[in-house]
Amino acid sequence: MEGGTSQMIADHRTSSVVLLEFNELAPSLMERFIAEGCLPNFKALHDESEVYVTEAGEKYPYLEPWIQWVTVHSGLNYDQHGVFHLDHGRDLARPCVWDLLSERNLRVWLCDSMNVSYRAPINGYVLPDPWSSNIPPFPESLAPYHRFIQAHVQEYTNDRVPLRPTDYLKFLAFMVRHGLSPSTVAAIVEQLASERTGRYRWRRAAIMDRLQFDLFRAIYRRDRPHFSTFFLKQHSSSAAHVLAQHGARGVHPEAAADEQRELAHAIRFGYESMDRLVGEFRALVGDAATIIFCTALSQQPCVMYDEQGGKGPHRPRSFEALLAFAGIRSPYKVAPVMSEQFRVYFDNERDATDAAKRLLAIRIDQQGAIDVGQEGHALFVHCPIARELPHDAMLTVTGSARRARFFDLFYRMETKSGMHHPSGMLWVRHPDKQHHIHSSRIPLTAIAPAILGMFGLATPTFRRSENYGQDAAPSSTEPAGAWKFATRREAHSILVTRRHLAARRTPLGSRRELPDASPGYYHEATRGANWRVGATMGPASRSPRRA
Repeated sequence: MEGGTSQMIADHRTSSVVLLEFNELAPSLMERFIAEGCLPNFKALHDESEVYVTEAGEKYPYLEPWIQWVTVHSGLNYDQHGVFHLDHGRDLARPCVWDLLSERNLRVWLCDSMNVSYRAPINGYVLPDPWSSNIPPFPESLAPYHRFIQAHVQEYTNDRVPLRPTDYLKFLAFMVRHGLSPSTVAAIVEQLASERTGRYRWRRAAIMDRLQFDLFRAIYRRDRPHFSTFFLKQHSSSAAHVLAQHGARGVHPEAAADEQRELAHAIRFGYESMDRLVGEFRALVGDAATIIFCTALSQQPCVMYDEQGGKGPHRPRSFEALLAFAGIRSPYKVAPVMSEQFRVYFDNERDATDAAKRLLAIRIDQQGAIDVGQEGHALFVHCPIARELPHDAMLTVTGSARRARFFDLFYRMETKSGMHHPSGMLWVRHPDKQHHIHSSRIPLTAIAPAILGMFGLATPTFRRSENYGQDAAPSSTEPAGAWKFATRREAHSILVTRRHLAARRTPLGSRRELPDASPGYYHEATRGANWRVGATMGPASRSPRRA
């Protein structure tokens, strides 16, 4: 199925491919807005494309865009690539599409693609996503843009962005040298004027999309890459989902009504903004290039938290203030991730372990207020409380007299109204513009081989059977049925369960001894109390690891 689909898409040879990665757009909204005549450029692209529906082939908790986009780029499912967290693209051991093309002297331009990794030096340009703290832009000349956008995106829910006036001037100078268009300047002026009323700040995401396109267009026109990507996250509609679906909770009724009116058409606004960019792309690349429009996933309503007032994560107002309240004095560096999550990097593992224990000591009403996972000298941190809290809720620190009002250190983010759906949209516009709607669904793993096929390249043998131990077995000296093989996904499920149990019984130090979620063997009777990492785990080759 997968191989045949890849070949079907790749039957058309091309000299240039542009992959438009418009994250998680909803097919139902796309159809509705096209029918209403709001999206003329999306309609034109649809009507000249081969149209498919993709399937992620995963379920929660493996249904996340930072997992699925790695699948799109590599042709590997989660069991094979094992990249579970945002900003962990660096852990991918296999080459992506752009690596294989670059090795054959084809030029590439990766613009904001999520959770990327690449093999340097690469023949082209790489602008990592704003959540990336471990993958540098390439070449270094793109760093000023990346740092500026990173600060805005990572703090998009905060009222204050940690940038100085000089940072704005440096960014403006960069954009003037890299394609800043008069239409974008006009849009910025209009946006700032609209914000003087105290409204429409959420529309800034559309301005950032324009700036990103200006940069993409400048490099595309200059270098004419053979393969390009352009990633957009539907930031501008996320706030609309919150109030349009659920209303503004905890706000004066008149203010809530004003916000409802302001955001009544915000979702449409987001789709229309993307539609304008689709028109710009069609004009930029012309008819000779292949355009691939892909969403990887889609959205569906999230109603499971409605009885508790919706799922509204809580995020620190200041990471430094929270860590100071916990009593952390060691040097560190904070890297925000997605939503309420963030990482804290220390100079050594000892300092990280001490900081984790201090964070875990923060309580609210006898409940832990902070969840911490440790990865060597780094901590992965978030507040697990998603319910509404009283305005006078207090934080305490076990073994200390320190106290603080919860909302002095945290603020509640927008209420979650959507959740991921495994189906996605895939439109492939070949130069001949043949239109056909395909009824069969295709896996996301088929996209990377299809792109390679468009350039006449064979797909590498990096499929499931290679180096993943699927045909390995425990040593025959073990009692029959004593050990069972676990895929990476099954291993992760086992270890997550064990971490939760360990967290209830023991301090963090015990959890640090748990192995990584790698393929391996677990003991049937103990469900992983004994663990053997790897594919060929006879007793002579390695002793079981114990949690």
